[in-house]
Amino acid sequence: MKTGIIGLPQVGKTSLFRILTKAHLSAHASANPREAHIGIAKVPDERLDKLADLYHPKKLTHATVEYVDLGAIGQDALKESGYIGHLRQVDALAHVVRAFDDPSIPHVGPVDPLRDIKNVEFDLMVSDLGQIEKRMERLEKDLKKMRSPELEKEFELIKRAKACLEAEKPLRELEMTAEDKKRLRGFMFLSEKPILYVLNVSESTQLGKDLEEAVAKYKVTEVAGRPNSGATAICGKVEAELAEMSDADAAEFLSSYGLNESGLSRLIRTTYHLLGMISFFTAGEDECRAWTIPVNTRAQDGAGAIHSDLQKHFIRAETIRWDQLLEAGSEANARAKGTLRLEGKDYIVQDGDVMHIRHSG
Repeated sequence: MKTGIIGLPQVGKTSLFRILTKAHLSAHASANPREAHIGIAKVPDERLDKLADLYHPKKLTHATVEYVDLGAIGQDALKESGYIGHLRQVDALAHVVRAFDDPSIPHVGPVDPLRDIKNVEFDLMVSDLGQIEKRMERLEKDLKKMRSPELEKEFELIKRAKACLEAEKPLRELEMTAEDKKRLRGFMFLSEKPILYVLNVSESTQLGKDLEEAVAKYKVTEVAGRPNSGATAICGKVEAELAEMSDADAAEFLSSYGLNESGLSRLIRTTYHLLGMISFFTAGEDECRAWTIPVNTRAQDGAGAIHSDLQKHFIRAETIRWDQLLEAGSEANARAKGTLRLEGKDYIVQDGDVMHIRHSG
């Protein structure tokens, strides 16, 4: 799953990408503002860490999210085929918005996150509208030559999408059936992608409070509450300092600001949930590992995330919630207590399940 990091110039976008993915960009990479940079971030998960404390495995593997750092967004950038090509390939967007005051970093007009959010959203919608108008012209010509139920259904859907954009509503707010979504998938519309607004705030002595209140303070609550949208706040300056510290020093540094976790941890987790993903775990002495699956995945399909053979030869899944396993102290105790269950192929995997797949392979 790929998340594209977008934003206007000078918002702290590339710095955030570097801290998230621990990527070291060369001078050449930094010199080309249109080049996309790709990196992987580990999804922090306290549940998995606690399971590792129980099993002391040889290997610990967290889930990951792939981030793509794209150049500064704007109408000119959205006309460039290379830029828009990278943007279409991502599954979700993290829009970094400037909410910090710093006279040494130029900014057009006063700092106003909501204005910037609306401007970027407008640019994404204009780009989609251009694509829709071209497709409508094509469909009208095709329908004159030959009417088919499939073309008519697509034409009706494209008309609805056009009306949605003309009402200045992004396509992620358009009500669609699974069939509709399938029809639109190939277009990779930009305003249809789930979006997370990331407010980059100033450093302060009461940073914990500032981060908590930022979304409401900058009036982003309403846009963040819309379908397939969310918001979080970070302080890029503090995150950059944290990235250089050991875990023990970082924990102490965070508590001095009244925080229990870094903004990055929250950001990565929020991205993960926005993409509609959950984690289930496999745990043992060899490895404790988080597996990424979409919400509402059946146990047999979840087994396929581990290996296709497990999906093919699936019999049952031994399942227990991560906290019940910790409470029991071992699988044997959990079995004796009756908290370790056997589930069939249609069981819907829950976030935080620990599973052992029984198979005939």
